[in-house]
Amino acid sequence: MTEQEILKDQDFEEVAEAKVDAKRRVALGKILAQSVSSYRIYRNSFGQIILDPMVTIPAHEAWLFKNKEATQLVKQGLADARKGRVVKAKEDYSKYLHDNT
Repeated sequence: MTEQEILKDQDFEEVAEAKVDAKRRVALGKILAQSVSSYRIYRNSFGQIILDPMVTIPAHEAWLFKNKEATQLVKQGLADARKGRVVKAKEDYSKYLHDNT
């Protein structure tokens, strides 16, 4: 992977100092994002480490991220909705809702 593919932003700031414990572990605790499920780890020749946050998605949703056209259509739809560009549906779809209580 190239540096451009790894580093999404060059503006790093020091957020904490962590000590290595007896088992050579570093506790990152509160500085990690809650929604992150794992990290891809990169190390350079100076020993500097970058943790690239990853999230897990269900396998049945992975197709969307592999299909650039579908992803773009979803992004466009979300942008339209944010800007209030919506159209009233021709049909009342509430009849398809199921009461699971």
